[in-house]
Amino acid sequence: MALPLEAHLAALASLRDVGPARLRWLLAHGTPAHVWGELRSGRLGAVGPVGPLPGRSADDPNGRQQVEAWCRQSHEIDPREIWRRCEHHGIGVVALGSAAYPVALAQDPDPPTVVFHLGDPDRLVHPRVAIVGTRRATGYGLRTARQLGQELAAAGVSVVSGLALGVDAAAHQGALLAGGAPAVAVVAAGLDAPCPVRNRALAHDVARTGLVLSELPPGVAASPWRFPVRNRIIAALAHAVVVVESAGAGGSMHTVREAMDRDRPVLAVPGPIDSRASEGTNELISDGALVCGGVADVLAAIGHVGPREPGSSVDARPEDLRPVPTGEAAAVLEGLSWRPATVEQLAARAGLDFGAVTAALGVLERDGWVRHSSGWVERVARVPGVGGGTA
Repeated sequence: MALPLEAHLAALASLRDVGPARLRWLLAHGTPAHVWGELRSGRLGAVGPVGPLPGRSADDPNGRQQVEAWCRQSHEIDPREIWRRCEHHGIGVVALGSAAYPVALAQDPDPPTVVFHLGDPDRLVHPRVAIVGTRRATGYGLRTARQLGQELAAAGVSVVSGLALGVDAAAHQGALLAGGAPAVAVVAAGLDAPCPVRNRALAHDVARTGLVLSELPPGVAASPWRFPVRNRIIAALAHAVVVVESAGAGGSMHTVREAMDRDRPVLAVPGPIDSRASEGTNELISDGALVCGGVADVLAAIGHVGPREPGSSVDARPEDLRPVPTGEAAAVLEGLSWRPATVEQLAARAGLDFGAVTAALGVLERDGWVRHSSGWVERVARVPGVGGGTA
């Protein structure tokens, strides 16, 4: 059976030292399947339609060696096996330009070419605030991050972070405690092993009630250079960034720079002047960042209403105006998940005959839940407050 383009995109993204710029460079040569065939045949050159390999000059032998290494590595990678691993782990895969691609990322100037996810992308409908900071957080930093996470989620704001140790984990723990807006995590590794072992249970909880994203397929481990690259996605998703604790040159500052490039408000929690963990945040305040003295400051920065009163409820999933699927249409949509599938695959998953699935897909496509083209059916990402269609 033929593979969807997402499977070959996943294979290309799994090549060593392929980041966003190099993946775009590879795709300038043609469709994902075509590029994969060129690699396996050894025909891909170091200078493509858009120039030399990013980071290399046209006459740099290292560029040629890198492409030759990818040609050799392509014989060790099976796109079908990567696709099966995505299915095994329940990982959704969406390509830039597809109907299922998150609108929040599609509007960014540097969107990921392919997104892998655990959880429901339709949960990206709330205001979102990134809470970032050092892995070596103090007790003060952990308490602050946890409190901010809990109060923001209770106010209907999704907390975005990186599932790292320290501030990230504390912020997500607080968000989960609130039972309000779903948490969102962006990681720098494949989703089969998305974060430090100590945070695996936390990653599971975030995925179960919220969303965990990566631009890397399963099997790709984290590398130091991937974390600052990942941080642009955190900034892209966030309507504001809050730095709780950070060294003067900490990794959180990468997220701050990405946020500033996108004109996102940056807030910093002030800390003791003799604490190394607060050097970065105090410097940000000195340089003009907004002071975060509590959740009210964050909500004001994004123009959101205040936190809910104790005992009240928060709508954790704003209304979707598309008609709710029922009967066979609901069964087909459930079987589709968030990976492209054929009609035959959907019939097998739903236990229906071909004609029933075709009729159900007609209803789902009419109501804006799916799109059917080139033999593949894919889900459509929802747009808050919009029914019967998508952006």
